[in-house]
Parts: sequence; structure tokens; C-alpha cells
Amino acid sequence: MPTSRSHAPADHFNPARAEVSVLNASIASLRSALPLLSRVASGAHHGMICACAALLAYLPAHAIGLKESFWSAITAISVSQTEFRAAQTTARDQFIGAAVGGLIGLCAFLALGESLIAYALAVVLAMLVCSVMNVGSASRLAGITATIILLVPRSGSPAGMFLARLSEVGWGLCVAVTIVWLAGRLPAAHLTAGGRNTPA
Repeated sequence: MPTSRSHAPADHFNPARAEVSVLNASIASLRSALPLLSRVASGAHHGMICACAALLAYLPAHAIGLKESFWSAITAISVSQTEFRAAQTTARDQFIGAAVGGLIGLCAFLALGESLIAYALAVVLAMLVCSVMNVGSASRLAGITATIILLVPRSGSPAGMFLARLSEVGWGLCVAVTIVWLAGRLPAAHLTAGGRNTPA
């Protein structure tokens, strides 16, 4: 079938996803055309949201003794968006990915032990399950979490690592969504208080 594109489609199995990829490229092109001052303001705003979310996720997790509390900060940054609904969707997908990848990684370890075959199988199954659940955007994190369970050196059991990772990710998600919600509400509340009353 002839095509005018000079590159491979984004998804060989799903033309609709390929179209979404083209739309995302168009959005990225529009963003790059924004004036420099707008990009600076947007970047600073997003950076402050991410920094606040990361610190508020990391400090309590570190204080209660989670050994790898930096995962809470990493998760908070990856979820923090400038728009609340986007943050909610990303948070849901991140949690599903961590849960699916961690559970499949744990099952692969218990069934097959520590081996590269178990690891490869866990990654394939984790990404397959996310696709079947129609949360394809969670599949990369599922593969990453399976990698952490099966390849990263640990001092405790794989089950303990799974529970710790899920706790750290879950906490980071909650903090990020809350911070994004507050960041969206506070300017509106300030403008309403300082100027005309706008209905909620």
C-alpha cells in the first residue's frame, strides 16, 4: 500500500494509534512555535510543580524509613502535569503499570527463579497484560517495574521489594495529583478574590 510518509508507522498493529502519534507530533510542533517568554514561563511553572511534588513525596517516605524513597520523588515528577485531568490519567496508568509489572515480576521469580528467561518472559507478559487492559501507556512502567524486581540487587525478598515499590509509587502519585490540583486551584482562587467573582 503506497504511503507518503518517509518513516515507519508509529504502531504497525493499530492505525488509530498511528494517527494519535501524528497528532502528538503536530502538538509538539505548535509548542515549539510559542514565543520564548511563554516557553520560559511554562517551563518554570511546570518545574515548580514538579519540585514541590517531588520534595513532598520524598521527605515523608524517607522519614518513615523506606529504603528507596527516591522512587516516590521520581514517580511524582513523572506524573506531574500542568493540567489536572492529564495528571489523573497519568497517575492511574503509572499505578497500574507498577502493580502489573511488580506482580508479574514476582510471579516469574517464584515460578522460574532468577534467570534472564524469567526476566524476558515477565517483561513480555507485563506489557501484554497492560495492552489487554487497554492501558498501553502503562506498559513501559510495567516493564521497568518487572526489571527492578528481577534484575536490581536487593537485600530483602522480591515480595518485600514489590510491596515497597508499590507503596513508594502510590505515595508519589497521590502527592503529585494533589499538588497539580492545588496548582490549578490557587491561581483561580487568587484571581477571584482579587477581582470579579467567578462562579465555580
